[in-house]
Amino acid sequence: MSSNSEYIGLSRAGLMRRLAAWLYDVLVVISLMMVTGFIYFGITVLVLKLGWIHLGAHEDPAALLSASPWYQLCMLAVGLFFYCWFWRTSGQTIGMRAWRLRVQNTDGSRLHLAQCIIRAASALLGLSNLWILTNPRLKLALQDKIADCEVIVMSKELNKKLLDKKQP
Repeated sequence: MSSNSEYIGLSRAGLMRRLAAWLYDVLVVISLMMVTGFIYFGITVLVLKLGWIHLGAHEDPAALLSASPWYQLCMLAVGLFFYCWFWRTSGQTIGMRAWRLRVQNTDGSRLHLAQCIIRAASALLGLSNLWILTNPRLKLALQDKIADCEVIVMSKELNKKLLDKKQP
């Protein structure tokens, strides 16, 4: 198993590379939310047919779901789980892998779960990446500052090595 030292001292990611990775990830998260919504909708229709719940003032199951705080919470959980899972296990989401980025602590270690949650909450749907423009030499986004972490650019070899490594 390799030490964290190989991830220390690498340059931080700039805005354009982060936004490219963010775009990849947004497409994946939207896909996951669509699948989750399809399943949630199917379960809702089944529960309605069984008579366990009623439409009430809503005209159809879609209207019922759009007004449901549980549905909204479920969609939020899908996005949060996606980012926290990848940041915690490997430091790379799918988009970050494609663009050879890794989120980490400054000592090269992976984020703790609390950091992942804080980072996701403070990312403001990716808009806080624009914070980099306030100090382009430092290359820290708002979510990096708040969660006390950094996003680095890896070499092709290091990225491949990380991808090939079996995660515990």
